[in-house]
Amino acid sequence: MSSTSAGGSAAGHRGVPHTADLRIEAWAPTRERCIAEAVAGLVGSFADTSGVRPSRTIRLSLPPGPNTDVLVSVLDEVIYRLEVDGELVLGVEIARAPGAGLIAELTAGDARRATAVGAVPKAVSLHGLRFDRSGEGWSCAVTIDV
Repeated sequence: MSSTSAGGSAAGHRGVPHTADLRIEAWAPTRERCIAEAVAGLVGSFADTSGVRPSRTIRLSLPPGPNTDVLVSVLDEVIYRLEVDGELVLGVEIARAPGAGLIAELTAGDARRATAVGAVPKAVSLHGLRFDRSGEGWSCAVTIDV
């Protein structure tokens, strides 16, 4: 899994040991960037994407709601795209939508071009889910069923 040290880093993610599942922690100066770091942590836990070229952008409208719901929605979409369409999310840009809610643009490529490096995610667990402002930025922790 790709990881970035929390010490002195404005944004990053890391895998945390967890029995039979995957636990991801992410942090960033903004809520939107924190979600993007969680996505990077998820994808990096099971795939080396260096050989995957972007082939399309998926636009996802996220209604206003609790921060944890937004995080779960984006991570669920990443897992859905992999399982149903064979697409691997290579990156995500999230911005506030006019009015309320958020718009997520997921850059995706052919998952068959990736190299497996870990267990493929099956679902986002709501157990131990956390996403909130911490200090000068945002942080989240999420468990992924593999």
